[in-house]
Amino acid sequence: MALLVSIFFGFVPMFLYAAFVFWLDRYEKEPKALLGAAFFWGVVIAAGGAFILNTLFGVGIYIFTNSEAAADFGTTSIVAPVVEEILKGMAVGIVFLIFRKEFDSILDGIIYGGIAGLGFAATENTLYIYRNGYLEGGWGGLFLLVFIRVFVVGWMHAFFTAFTGIGFAVSRLNRNMLIKIITPLAGLGVAITVHAFHNTFGGLIGGVEGLALGSLVDWFGWALMFGFIIWLIGYERNIVKNQLLEEVSAGVISQEQYKKALSPWTLTTAGMSGRATSRFYHACGELAHKKEQLKKLGDESGNAGIVESLRRELASLSPQVR
Repeated sequence: MALLVSIFFGFVPMFLYAAFVFWLDRYEKEPKALLGAAFFWGVVIAAGGAFILNTLFGVGIYIFTNSEAAADFGTTSIVAPVVEEILKGMAVGIVFLIFRKEFDSILDGIIYGGIAGLGFAATENTLYIYRNGYLEGGWGGLFLLVFIRVFVVGWMHAFFTAFTGIGFAVSRLNRNMLIKIITPLAGLGVAITVHAFHNTFGGLIGGVEGLALGSLVDWFGWALMFGFIIWLIGYERNIVKNQLLEEVSAGVISQEQYKKALSPWTLTTAGMSGRATSRFYHACGELAHKKEQLKKLGDESGNAGIVESLRRELASLSPQVR
C-alpha cells in the first residue's frame, strides 16, 4: 500500500506540473507525442541511468577515499549534477537533432527541458517518498517527504534542465556556427552548476535551516524563470502579430480570426469549437513562427515549403472557422 501511495504522489503531481508547462506554450504548441516521449525519457532512461551511475561513482569514491562522508559529498555535489543533467539533457538533444523543425523558439527549449526534468522527478520522488519517507519514518515520514519533494522542491529538476533547453534553442535559432556549437554546452554547464549549487548549499548549512534557506533560494530562481517565460510568451505574441498581418492582407485569414489568434487563451478554448477550429489556430501559430525562421535563418530546413503548406491549410480551414 505504501509503495502505491508513493508512486501516486511521485507521478500524479509531476503529470499536473507537466500539464501546466504544456499550457504555458500559448501560441505554438509542441506535439504531445514528443512531449510524452521527453517525459518518458526522464522517467526511465534518465532516472534509471542516473541511479546506476550515481551508485557506481559513489562506491568508487568510497573505495578510493575510504570515507563515507567524501563519497556522499562527491556523489551529491559533483557526480549527480553532471550525470543527471547530461542524461536529462539528452532528451532535449534528441529533439534538437531529429525533430529540429519542432524547435521554433527559446520557449520550446524550456518546454522540452522542463518536461524531461519532470519525468525524472517523478521517478526520483517515488524513490525518496518510499525509501527515505515510509521505510525510515512510517506514514508520517512518507507524507513529510511528499510535502518536501512535491511542494518545496517540486520544480527543481524542470528548472535545472530548462537551461539545457535554452542552450539548444539558442543554437537552433542562430546562423553563427560557433554559437551553434557553444550554446548547448553552455546551457548544460549552467544546468549542472545550478544543480550542484542546490545540492551543496542546503547540505552545508544542514537541518531545517538549510532546507528553508535553500528552498528560499530555489523559489527565487524559479520566480525569475517564470518571469522570463512570461516575457517569452509576450515575445511570441509579437511574432504572431507581425507575421500574420500579411495573411490578413492576402485574405488567407480574416481580421476577426487574426485578433483571436493573438489571444493567449485561444489555443486553450479553440478545441471547444471543433477539430477544424483547433487545428486552424494551431496552424496560425506554426505559420507565424516558420515565417519568422524563414526571415532570420533562410530556407535552412525547408522553411519556405512549410510556410506555403501552412498557408494553403489555413486558406482551406478559414471558411470553417467563425
